[in-house]
Amino acid sequence: MTPRDKLVIYLILASAFVVMLNETIITVAIPRVMADLKVEAADAQWLLTAFMLTMAIVIPMSGFFMRRFTSRQVYITAIAMFCLGTLLAAVATGFELLVLARVIQAAGTGVMIPLLMTTIMTLVPPHERGKMMGNITIVMAVAPALGPLAAGLILNSFDWRWVFWLVLPIGLIALALGIWKMENISETARVGIDVISIPLSAIAFGGLVYGLSEIAAAVRGEVPLQPWIPIVVGLIALALFVWRQLVLQRRDAPLMDLRTFAQPGFPVAIGLMAMTVAVLFGSIVLLPLYIQDGLGYEPLVAGLAVLPGGLLQGVAGPFVGRLYDRVGPRPLLIPATILSSLALAAFATFLGPDTQIWTVIVIHVALSIALAFTFPPMMNSAMGSLPPKLYPSGSAVVGTAQQLFGAAGTAAIIVVFTIGSSGALAAGDTAAHAVVAGTHIAFLVAAFASIGSIVLASFIRRPASELGGHEPANDIEFPEGMTVAH
Repeated sequence: MTPRDKLVIYLILASAFVVMLNETIITVAIPRVMADLKVEAADAQWLLTAFMLTMAIVIPMSGFFMRRFTSRQVYITAIAMFCLGTLLAAVATGFELLVLARVIQAAGTGVMIPLLMTTIMTLVPPHERGKMMGNITIVMAVAPALGPLAAGLILNSFDWRWVFWLVLPIGLIALALGIWKMENISETARVGIDVISIPLSAIAFGGLVYGLSEIAAAVRGEVPLQPWIPIVVGLIALALFVWRQLVLQRRDAPLMDLRTFAQPGFPVAIGLMAMTVAVLFGSIVLLPLYIQDGLGYEPLVAGLAVLPGGLLQGVAGPFVGRLYDRVGPRPLLIPATILSSLALAAFATFLGPDTQIWTVIVIHVALSIALAFTFPPMMNSAMGSLPPKLYPSGSAVVGTAQQLFGAAGTAAIIVVFTIGSSGALAAGDTAAHAVVAGTHIAFLVAAFASIGSIVLASFIRRPASELGGHEPANDIEFPEGMTVAH
């Protein structure tokens, strides 16, 4: 790679770290926001829900943005929106403005990871992509893990608005560097945007993510709208969205190009990603709940307990990427998925009402190591199977799968936990013992479900472009009856 290429990649990488840090930094500040702006807990959760829904809507459209506009335009617009949202959040005098600010922040954040993945696939030679994909793990693992801790440290001395004031200068520096140094690295196409696909995409992915995220609250009777309603509406919209994209592909003008799934290796890698995100990310949500309500520790302890695993996962990412460049995906994925299943089984076995906190940390570190050895080869195998023409849509599919199946996995695990803990309470157990009982059965179900990841990992193959061959051709083969005009 040229020095220019490296500068572009690391600029986007650093910016993605900042915006992903912002995704979780607000969580610790919510109680302060509630007290200051005089809002109830149900309303305050929209600071998280609005961000999540905006991401679910923007990420599927990111492929179109990266085909229609230059990488420089996409980057500067995304960072500018993030800075604008951060500024509005810092000066917000009312709750409605604060929620709007979070929506604007999320609109910029949603484009950044797909842009980073597409840039790496475009600039990095096939035999070096594993190392660079490993750097994405730093963004995906370390930034969200540091968010709550950083907010806790800020709130010890400052008002909640400083959570945004201290992030804003970093965003402005990234914007200034982008205007000064960011160069275009991809070609654009004059593709029109389909006015039917946009609302279908928003209703489909927004409805599914919202409905799935509300299932646990519905089990406790805490939501005004039953989650099956947005889920059913989302599924209908998703079917219509898929049909619409298949129609638009005949003119080479889809919002999200589904020909990615026709490329050898891509569907298996996405299936593995979906199962890994669903089982593992859903399970990780349980740990802070268990540490606080099951063991009786403070929230800060819960955050510190999962921090070593998150940091280790990020630090190991580049090393795993280099190893991938040498040995390929299966020697890494199969042991990693086995370790994931064993770690989940260990949680189900060893987490009790009197478990030492160091036991939780050790098992979580093992789970984090498994994640570190899973994501770089999995993402590289998925994206490496695509022709360059499909990089933007492929990165949009990867990001959408993470959002959608992360919500699905979290919903499923929390429902199992709620059922288990409710049964323990009905049997006369204390609240703490009920939390432990729910945690046990939830991790047990997750351990059994994760066996599917081991099976899928055995089918992952190294992309042909990394075996000394050429990149997949831009001329894409279609199922019988489907054609495209270039």
